[in-house]
Amino acid sequence: MTEQHAHQFERGTDGPKVILVGVDGSDSSLRAAAYASGLARRQHALLAVVYVQPVLAAGAALGAPVAETTDEIAEDLVAQIRDAAERLKGIFEVRWEFHTFPGDPYNGLVQAADELKADAVVVGASEQAGHRIVGSVAVRLVKAGRWPVTVVP
Repeated sequence: MTEQHAHQFERGTDGPKVILVGVDGSDSSLRAAAYASGLARRQHALLAVVYVQPVLAAGAALGAPVAETTDEIAEDLVAQIRDAAERLKGIFEVRWEFHTFPGDPYNGLVQAADELKADAVVVGASEQAGHRIVGSVAVRLVKAGRWPVTVVP
Protein backbone atom coordinates (compact mmCIF):
# COMPACT_ATOMS: atom_id res chain seq x y z
CA MET A 1 0.00 0.00 0.00
CA THR A 2 1.25 3.43 -0.81
CA GLU A 3 0.21 6.62 0.86
CA GLN A 4 -0.90 9.48 -1.28
CA HIS A 5 -0.44 13.01 -0.01
CA ALA A 6 -2.64 15.76 -1.33
CA HIS A 7 -0.48 18.68 -2.34
CA GLN A 8 -2.19 22.00 -2.45
CA PHE A 9 -0.64 24.93 -4.29
CA GLU A 10 -0.18 28.01 -2.11
CA ARG A 11 -0.56 31.47 -3.56
CA GLY A 12 1.09 34.55 -2.18
CA THR A 13 4.00 34.62 0.18
CA ASP A 14 5.38 32.49 2.91
CA GLY A 15 5.31 34.14 6.28
CA PRO A 16 3.08 36.73 7.88
CA LYS A 17 1.31 39.52 6.02
CA VAL A 18 0.42 41.51 9.15
CA ILE A 19 2.63 41.65 12.23
CA LEU A 20 0.98 43.30 15.22
CA VAL A 21 3.06 44.86 18.00
CA GLY A 22 1.62 46.21 21.22
CA VAL A 23 3.21 49.40 22.52
CA ASP A 24 2.59 51.34 25.71
CA GLY A 25 5.70 53.49 25.97
CA SER A 26 7.59 51.09 28.26
CA ASP A 27 11.16 50.16 27.37
CA SER A 28 10.19 46.53 26.71
CA SER A 29 7.34 47.56 24.38
CA LEU A 30 9.67 49.85 22.43
CA ARG A 31 12.18 46.99 22.10
CA ALA A 32 9.27 44.81 20.90
CA ALA A 33 8.42 47.48 18.31
CA ALA A 34 12.02 47.53 17.07
CA TYR A 35 12.07 43.72 16.86
CA ALA A 36 8.69 43.58 15.10
CA SER A 37 9.85 46.26 12.68
CA GLY A 38 12.78 44.09 11.65
CA LEU A 39 10.47 41.10 11.19
CA ALA A 40 8.06 43.16 9.09
CA ARG A 41 10.89 44.50 6.94
CA ARG A 42 12.36 41.05 6.28
CA GLN A 43 8.94 39.50 5.60
CA HIS A 44 7.66 42.45 3.56
CA ALA A 45 4.73 42.50 5.98
CA LEU A 46 2.62 45.35 7.27
CA LEU A 47 3.59 46.40 10.80
CA ALA A 48 0.47 47.23 12.83
CA VAL A 49 1.54 49.23 15.88
CA VAL A 50 -1.20 49.08 18.51
CA TYR A 51 -1.65 51.16 21.64
CA VAL A 52 -4.43 49.97 23.91
CA GLN A 53 -5.97 53.02 25.51
CA PRO A 54 -7.04 52.19 29.06
CA VAL A 55 -10.62 52.86 30.03
CA LEU A 56 -10.34 53.97 33.63
CA ALA A 57 -13.78 54.85 34.97
CA ALA A 58 -12.40 55.07 38.51
CA GLY A 59 -9.80 57.66 37.48
CA ALA A 60 -12.43 59.74 35.73
CA ALA A 61 -14.64 59.57 38.83
CA LEU A 62 -11.77 61.00 40.88
CA GLY A 63 -11.49 63.90 38.47
CA ALA A 64 -8.28 62.70 36.78
CA PRO A 65 -8.06 63.73 33.11
CA VAL A 66 -7.56 60.09 32.03
CA ALA A 67 -8.63 60.48 28.40
CA GLU A 68 -6.33 63.46 27.88
CA THR A 69 -3.41 61.59 29.44
CA THR A 70 -3.89 58.46 27.32
CA ASP A 71 -4.37 60.60 24.19
CA GLU A 72 -1.05 62.29 24.98
CA ILE A 73 0.63 58.89 25.34
CA ALA A 74 -0.78 57.79 21.98
CA GLU A 75 0.36 61.04 20.31
CA ASP A 76 3.82 60.69 21.86
CA LEU A 77 4.10 57.07 20.65
CA VAL A 78 3.10 58.10 17.11
CA ALA A 79 5.71 60.88 17.20
CA GLN A 80 8.42 58.44 18.35
CA ILE A 81 7.50 55.92 15.66
CA ARG A 82 7.39 58.56 12.92
CA ASP A 83 10.77 59.89 14.07
CA ALA A 84 12.31 56.40 13.99
CA ALA A 85 10.75 55.70 10.57
CA GLU A 86 12.11 58.99 9.22
CA ARG A 87 15.63 58.25 10.50
CA LEU A 88 15.58 54.86 8.75
CA LYS A 89 14.07 56.11 5.49
CA GLY A 90 16.17 54.98 2.56
CA ILE A 91 17.94 52.39 4.72
CA PHE A 92 15.05 50.22 5.84
CA GLU A 93 11.58 50.52 4.39
CA VAL A 94 8.77 49.28 6.61
CA ARG A 95 5.08 49.72 5.91
CA TRP A 96 3.36 50.55 9.17
CA GLU A 97 0.08 51.75 10.62
CA PHE A 98 -0.74 53.02 14.10
CA HIS A 99 -3.98 52.00 15.80
CA THR A 100 -5.53 52.65 19.18
CA PHE A 101 -8.05 50.32 20.76
CA PRO A 102 -9.89 50.96 24.04
CA GLY A 103 -9.83 48.54 26.94
CA ASP A 104 -7.46 46.55 29.06
CA PRO A 105 -4.20 45.50 27.36
CA TYR A 106 -5.11 41.83 26.83
CA ASN A 107 -8.62 42.33 25.42
CA GLY A 108 -7.50 45.35 23.40
CA LEU A 109 -4.71 43.37 21.74
CA VAL A 110 -7.03 40.41 21.07
CA GLN A 111 -9.58 42.75 19.44
CA ALA A 112 -6.80 44.44 17.44
CA ALA A 113 -5.34 41.12 16.27
CA ASP A 114 -8.78 39.92 15.17
CA GLU A 115 -9.83 43.13 13.41
CA LEU A 116 -6.46 43.69 11.72
CA LYS A 117 -6.18 39.99 10.76
CA ALA A 118 -2.77 39.69 12.41
CA ASP A 119 -0.65 36.70 11.47
CA ALA A 120 1.72 37.22 14.40
CA VAL A 121 1.77 39.22 17.63
CA VAL A 122 4.85 40.75 19.26
CA VAL A 123 4.79 42.18 22.79
CA GLY A 124 7.33 43.26 25.36
CA ALA A 125 7.81 41.23 28.53
CA SER A 126 5.97 42.66 31.52
CA GLU A 127 8.06 44.94 33.68
CA GLN A 128 5.70 44.62 36.65
CA ALA A 129 6.64 42.25 39.45
CA GLY A 130 3.02 41.24 40.15
CA HIS A 131 2.67 39.77 36.68
CA ARG A 132 5.13 37.03 37.56
CA ILE A 133 2.47 35.65 39.91
CA VAL A 134 -0.83 36.58 38.23
CA GLY A 135 0.28 36.22 34.62
CA SER A 136 1.23 38.85 32.11
CA VAL A 137 -0.55 39.96 28.96
CA ALA A 138 2.08 38.04 26.99
CA VAL A 139 1.35 34.78 28.82
CA ARG A 140 -2.39 35.24 28.31
CA LEU A 141 -1.86 35.86 24.57
CA VAL A 142 0.27 32.71 24.28
CA LYS A 143 -2.35 30.68 26.17
CA ALA A 144 -5.07 31.98 23.84
CA GLY A 145 -3.29 29.97 21.12
CA ARG A 146 -4.69 32.00 18.25
CA TRP A 147 -1.50 33.51 16.78
CA PRO A 148 2.23 32.97 17.07
CA VAL A 149 3.32 35.27 19.91
CA THR A 150 6.85 36.59 20.36
CA VAL A 151 7.75 38.06 23.75
CA VAL A 152 10.68 40.47 23.66
CA PRO A 153 12.57 40.98 26.94
